Amino acid sequence: MWSVLSHELDIYSSFIIHSSIEERCLPPLCYPSSTMTTNTESVEYGLDTQLEYTPERTQLRFKLNTGNAIPAVGCGTWHVKGDAATEQVKAALAAGYRHIDTAFAYGNEKEVGAGIKASGVERKDIWLTTKLDHRAHHRVEEALEESLQNLGVDYVDLYLMHWPCATDPVDTSKHLPDWDFVKTWEVMQRLPSTGKVKNIGICNVQLVNLDKLLSHPSCKVIPAVNQIELHPNHPSTKLVNVCKSKGIHVTAYSVLGSEKSPLLSGKDETLNKLVEDKGKTAAQILLSWGLQRGTSVLPRSTKPDRLRSNFDLNGWELTEDEMKQLSAVKGRFKACGDGFLPVRVFFDDDE
Repeated sequence: MWSVLSHELDIYSSFIIHSSIEERCLPPLCYPSSTMTTNTESVEYGLDTQLEYTPERTQLRFKLNTGNAIPAVGCGTWHVKGDAATEQVKAALAAGYRHIDTAFAYGNEKEVGAGIKASGVERKDIWLTTKLDHRAHHRVEEALEESLQNLGVDYVDLYLMHWPCATDPVDTSKHLPDWDFVKTWEVMQRLPSTGKVKNIGICNVQLVNLDKLLSHPSCKVIPAVNQIELHPNHPSTKLVNVCKSKGIHVTAYSVLGSEKSPLLSGKDETLNKLVEDKGKTAAQILLSWGLQRGTSVLPRSTKPDRLRSNFDLNGWELTEDEMKQLSAVKGRFKACGDGFLPVRVFFDDDE
């Protein structure tokens, strides 16, 4: 079991846990910006619940500014194609994952949908995220319908603007004339009222574009989520804190840093020592780091044993000192770039 919370928590019979507002490394999933709910199928709370017990973090959900709750650990499907995507989703859901993340640009929505259908897990128990392609900013509603048809579902739990850049659908080296991602968001704000989208958010939005969006008069709905690349070699601390202050939950992709990451090269002494001291894999250590910063995480693997290992995050945690050590690793690395877009969206302003 995790350590006893050092600050008071009000625990309601509605199974909502409210975190404190202290600016420090708090116990797992008790980070200043987020409110969390438990999976009520697994853990139930009453008004007399003792604080010595906190639920397992793979069963926790972060409460968004919409009131909905996103699972703390999800399964990413980037670069997974064809039948491999179907089998990955089936294996992930069998292992206990309840958040599946995809995108139109991944080219696997149909296979992801097939995996969900074949899993035997009810749709209502799965949090499904997909993303608006940068080539479809001028036809948001049509693009959503296409994704729903691909996935074989009536709604998605989270619909993200994949990139804050609207490209010409024919020539993606060109920006769409007379269009801006702020205008795209203006259209996306209408989606929840259709019942086809429960939450809307953004992806790959750094400080310059975040300020541009939130300060625009047309922005009436604060994004529920900003999904960004996060790992110790790319911590984006300033951006995470700004999102937190605005009530925007942060989801971390490439939290393991991708195959080319220095963290997974086996040469990082800090990570190697933590692996030895904790008796955990490097991936588990990095996922715990992400969770304890208050972000949901999206590990990706097509191997069932690796999927299960990445989900083995219960009953242990990194200490405050271990979190500081990992956050202080030297060197910077980014797995995802913006070179394929006609305008820059990454400005190195997020530290």
